[in-house]
Amino acid sequence: MIRELSDAERRDWLRLARTENVGPVTFDQLIQRYGEADAALAALPELARRGGRTGGLKIASVADAEKELADGERLGARLIASCEPDFPQALAALDPPPPLIWTRGRVELLHRPSVAIVGARVASAAGQRFARGLAAELGQAGLVVVSGMARGIDGAAHEAALATGTVAVLGGGVDDVYPADHGELYARLIREGCVVSESEPGRTAVARDFPRRNRIISGLSQAVVVVEAELRSGSLITARLAAEQGREVLAVPGSPLDPRAKGCNDLIRQGAALCEGAEDVLRALEGLRGFREPDRRYLADPGPPPDDGLRDRVAALLSPTPVSRDEIVRAVGAPAPAVFAALVELSLAGRAELQPGGMVVTG
Repeated sequence: MIRELSDAERRDWLRLARTENVGPVTFDQLIQRYGEADAALAALPELARRGGRTGGLKIASVADAEKELADGERLGARLIASCEPDFPQALAALDPPPPLIWTRGRVELLHRPSVAIVGARVASAAGQRFARGLAAELGQAGLVVVSGMARGIDGAAHEAALATGTVAVLGGGVDDVYPADHGELYARLIREGCVVSESEPGRTAVARDFPRRNRIISGLSQAVVVVEAELRSGSLITARLAAEQGREVLAVPGSPLDPRAKGCNDLIRQGAALCEGAEDVLRALEGLRGFREPDRRYLADPGPPPDDGLRDRVAALLSPTPVSRDEIVRAVGAPAPAVFAALVELSLAGRAELQPGGMVVTG
């Protein structure tokens, strides 16, 4: 359901998104069940109590939300909710999308076909040269280049695509210039490109923010190209997320003697397309259809709460090993809406973590 939020509704969406234990999956389930963020906010304490929480749930206050909105306004940043028409269609097609994103710069770039170029922070000179050339050629072909503004491959790709269109996705707030020596690049990005973040303005990125950032990088893109990556690289997380999201994954091959090539060579071994230049990327995109937003029904009818027995059976099935929600439904043998409701209660209580892609682990 695409609609423009009022100022009060946007504030309530922000409060719900910033509430403890409410990630994108829980947020999406709550909005689908209650229809409006204010109704979901009112229901949170009881839902958390039923899930087994003994202390109070930390719900973002009106003052907290208004401060964040004011901080964004001072930056000239714009907050866009996933239900609004200006939210990028590619991100809206994720299941679920990030509830809200902050943007600075040319928001219209988020609506153009995009390709992500990612890779090692400590990149070789050859790798950076390849990233610059690839970004420039893709830009000339009409594609926006998406990356994460990190050192190495990311920075090289952004610089080469500034003239044609580039988007930087940050782990911290939209004003978090990291690394600090990319200050000049950041200034050009907000003038000539676009900067995006799921985090609140003023936030400095920490390790747990980067998987969320990587999910948005791949989510904005039709394809992800990994230029250089070691086997334990964050770029491989972006590639995995891209594959889960139905995006094309390409990797640049390299010498087996270079550790920065091992991740890319392994991606190719697992089925990623080989990339030796822009022609390979354009070929991979041929015939690719646009992204369609899933039909999300905002029922505004939460229905009866799951009983204690069902909730306990669902909780007993969880472990540190990720398991899909559909598997839990089959194992419990109860209607899916009731199982999903139980999972939301357990997540609010901190006993379950609902992950994008339909997976669940213990909280």
